[in-house]
Amino acid sequence: MFLKNIHRSDKSREKFKTSPDQDIISEYRKKKDPEILGALFDRYIHLVFGVCMKYLKRKDDARDATMEIFEKLFSDLLEHKIVNFPSWLHTVSRNFCLMKQRERKWEIIAGPESLFTKDLNKIMESDVDLHHNDEKEAELAEMEKALVQLSEDQEQCVRLFYLHNRSYREVAEITGYSLKKVKSHIQNGKRNMKNYLMASRNNK
Repeated sequence: MFLKNIHRSDKSREKFKTSPDQDIISEYRKKKDPEILGALFDRYIHLVFGVCMKYLKRKDDARDATMEIFEKLFSDLLEHKIVNFPSWLHTVSRNFCLMKQRERKWEIIAGPESLFTKDLNKIMESDVDLHHNDEKEAELAEMEKALVQLSEDQEQCVRLFYLHNRSYREVAEITGYSLKKVKSHIQNGKRNMKNYLMASRNNK
């Protein structure tokens, strides 16, 4: 078990082992005791890990994401009314992984100077509706603003290559540019985005 920092007693797990999900959640809301959720961790950890592996591919990344998702449940289960827990948990896990993919793509574009390098692990999906905190929304808006500052050809190539997972050859086929031009537009676009972000941060 890789959720080392989540401590659960065998007694608590056994008590709720066969209890319906809603009964476990209701009991947790009443007592706010993390150990009560032990049965849910045992019941659904493979589901969450499977979703994370599907989207993140790498086992270490999937393990870290699974840990973060379950740890976030301690607060989420107190805040949100949940009718179908497995479905809700699956959606939360998927949305969390999609956000991780989005962050990864922006980090590739912007490099180590990206605003996204600041406390990424503290920024997480909270529920099905993707209620991001204000800081994350501001960072995403800043990255989008940097992207639209590019020339039309650079923006098109960068969007297709990084945000739509197209290969160099596919970008060339879609845009009509030569392979050499595509690589040049992407390289120059990345550099221009970095310059814009650094200048924007220095002016704040």
